[in-house]
Amino acid sequence: MLAYDYPVLGVFWTMLIFFFWIVWIMALFHVFADIFRSHDMGGFAKTMWLIFVIIFPFLGVFVYLLARGDEMRKHAIKDAEAQDAAMRSYVKEAAGTSGPADQIAQLASLRDSGAITEAEFQSGKAKVLG
Repeated sequence: MLAYDYPVLGVFWTMLIFFFWIVWIMALFHVFADIFRSHDMGGFAKTMWLIFVIIFPFLGVFVYLLARGDEMRKHAIKDAEAQDAAMRSYVKEAAGTSGPADQIAQLASLRDSGAITEAEFQSGKAKVLG
């Protein structure tokens, strides 16, 4: 009964409208986030953009995307690079980069410089290997 009252084309248009509504909501959140994280705009400019986007939501989002879309891309790239660097440093820290060979090489360089004796080198080497 419902299929007869709601034809396939009606379902298609409803899904299309819902899809564009979700895309617009995502664009709105991206615009708000970019307004707040922009360091190249002063407080007055941020306030004017926020008022414009709040009062004229559809027009404000589209104008912001046209006017500052390139800056949004630059901000997104900068944030992604910062997150990537933080993740890489965390992985390096968590994984631990020094293996037994590196530790023995450090002990050997300390021995060669005279900072530790041969006996200390041998005991350190035994700890690393055993």
